[in-house]
Amino acid sequence: MSAFTVHDLEKRVRERAAASADASYTRKLLDRGVAHCAKKLGEEAVELALASVTESRERLIEETADLLYHLLVVLKARDIKLSEVETVLGARARQSGLQEKAARMSG
Repeated sequence: MSAFTVHDLEKRVRERAAASADASYTRKLLDRGVAHCAKKLGEEAVELALASVTESRERLIEETADLLYHLLVVLKARDIKLSEVETVLGARARQSGLQEKAARMSG
């Protein structure tokens, strides 16, 4: 099992965002704006969904990695830290998924 975490990926995205666009795909994405980053995220989400039902386990894992990367790029484009998302997840974990969803639907 790899010791590389989503937090490591977030750090790498942050570091590459500070690099030049000549050397960094992440910087190129960010330079094109949040709408472009969001479009790439959507494309990866579709690829992941399709891989979920039509591709091998290994391909599904690869598509998941792509989706996580592009999600973190979108978060970077919007200046949102993974820790902020974790805070929301932690709050939601204090109740059942059904209770949490009902609370969001009524609020």
